[in-house]
Amino acid sequence: MTALKYTESIPTREKVATVYTDSQMTLDSLRNSNIHIFLIEEIRKKLNEMTKTNWKIKLKWVKAHAGIRGNELADTLTKEAAANENIKESYTRVPKSVVLSDLVNKSVAKWQSERTQSTKFRTTKECFPEVTERLKMKINLTQNFTTIITGHGKINSYLHRFKIIEAPRCPRGTRDQNIDHLLFECELLNEDRNILKQAIVKTNDWPTSKRDLLKKHYKEFTQFTNKIFLTK
Repeated sequence: MTALKYTESIPTREKVATVYTDSQMTLDSLRNSNIHIFLIEEIRKKLNEMTKTNWKIKLKWVKAHAGIRGNELADTLTKEAAANENIKESYTRVPKSVVLSDLVNKSVAKWQSERTQSTKFRTTKECFPEVTERLKMKINLTQNFTTIITGHGKINSYLHRFKIIEAPRCPRGTRDQNIDHLLFECELLNEDRNILKQAIVKTNDWPTSKRDLLKKHYKEFTQFTNKIFLTK
């Protein structure tokens, strides 16, 4: 943009100029009619204004840091200007992508803070102590998987809590049928648990944390949860 303004200020009759840039992204954006970034629109506007006053402008790409005198001089002047606190800013707009990214980061930080302080969601927090870890994971949600990572669903301890059944015990034994029992103790799941355990002990101790089950052994963990038969 600065180069165009400078070119326009030159007193000449020919009004023919070539502007060189090492930014291929800028050139591609100018050619793409679907891109409407503020600075790109300003360059288009300036080119259109100059065309109406009989300017013929060509835009060409040059390789950066290749010893091209004009390009090296532009880099030097840019660095000097950036380090000079006495120069007034000529462009203060913030790209939409930066604003959106900042909003997302602040929202996630607030979510994490409220989640950490909450006394609820104990099982889910054991599985995903960090919100960012969950957001990065691609998860295939099933009824069993959701039950295991939340503690809500057709497990006896949960059903008993809402007085849907008389006792919270596992059908096999005297222990309560809760998430830890299903993952690490239930005799009904011994065979499938051994398969999960064999995969995990190659890199982790057993029993391992729910976080590691999901973060490091997601495939084996989901295969195990799919084997659990949950019924009222």
